[in-house]
Amino acid sequence: MASVLPFNGLLPQPQKIAQVAAVPYDVVNSEEAAELAKGNPLSFLRVSRPEIEMDPGVDLHCDAVYEKAAANFKRLCATAPLEIDPEKHLYLYRLQMGSHIQTGVVGAVSAAEYNADIIKKHEKTRKDKEDDRTRHMMELRSHTGPALLTYRDSDAINAMTDKITAAEPLCQFTAPDGIIHTLWRIDPASSVALSKLFEAVPCLYIADGHHRSAAAARTAAECAPQNPHHTGNEDYNFFLAVTFPQSQLRILAYNRAVKSLNGLTPEQFLQKVQEKFSIEKTSVREPGKSGEFCVYLDKQWYLARPKFDASERGVIGCLDVSVLQDDILTPLLGIDDPRTSTDIDFIGGIRGTAELVKLVDSGKFAIAFSMYPTTLTQLMDIADADAIMPPKSTWFEPKLRDGIVCHNF
Repeated sequence: MASVLPFNGLLPQPQKIAQVAAVPYDVVNSEEAAELAKGNPLSFLRVSRPEIEMDPGVDLHCDAVYEKAAANFKRLCATAPLEIDPEKHLYLYRLQMGSHIQTGVVGAVSAAEYNADIIKKHEKTRKDKEDDRTRHMMELRSHTGPALLTYRDSDAINAMTDKITAAEPLCQFTAPDGIIHTLWRIDPASSVALSKLFEAVPCLYIADGHHRSAAAARTAAECAPQNPHHTGNEDYNFFLAVTFPQSQLRILAYNRAVKSLNGLTPEQFLQKVQEKFSIEKTSVREPGKSGEFCVYLDKQWYLARPKFDASERGVIGCLDVSVLQDDILTPLLGIDDPRTSTDIDFIGGIRGTAELVKLVDSGKFAIAFSMYPTTLTQLMDIADADAIMPPKSTWFEPKLRDGIVCHNF
């Protein structure tokens, strides 16, 4: 069973939440973060990207950066202010992007369950990124950026969340990107009742936030031996997550652009592709279904479909991103390891296919591939098989905001 537990949340005053809330630390670089935080002393980016208040070129992993994060967090707690809820609550967090609406439960999930694969993974983590998040958490003694989790739908949980969201929310604001964020604080008794409903959920799946989750588990492991009275129930044994039902999450495509044709002319490349794929000129820029992808080359779009049955390749091999990698990127374009190659770039679907056209027409890239989104069912099947997705297989949108609710430990 999965644990989603009430906790003593750390929140800004409702009228200040819009000023405090900020995009996740890992979707912007230092320059973009500085621009977003300009003129707003309460922006949580001053905690998650503290280098924006430091000299340009500072080593992002030096002691001073983490010390600055802790100092800015302390200052924000005092000036926003951020206040600890005296009672343990769950919260509901709704995001609306156009007509798309998703509502998740904000709660504390278990590091022990992460280690035991009750919270399931589908992505490899990098040690340097884990190190960074672990250090950030330990300096602040807080989980400030929630992991995005999902689970197979529960009628009982859906019914209860529908009832709660019929009431007046704690706050609602529209972010500069147009996404509407709404937060409900659930009363303690209802929080306990909703938490108990999750006991019937066999497992949770990490949708987005593998490095946050891994770092939180490492943080729990570091804190336990420092506490001579460790019981396993301390706050450091749990971390912040927003958990959404599978039916409400939306995955966008993660597209690819490659800098060269690996010595081939466009004609030679297309000829080689036709050995395994049917390929035709098209005015369509996005594939209409799984099992096909679009190619932009030499100012022309093409639609490609494999001539083989990819479903016979297993849960990983059948993915469209795997077919592209195994049958085109590696053998034809020389991209042996997309995690380390400098010849490939990954473009989140939120940026649209116009970005692919722009990259190729600029001459910086030779070719681009527009993909069909990986499905949540595929993600769950891969996690259930203890397998690892290829890199950059999923792009979740809309993104959660940091600083709306934090979990201190």
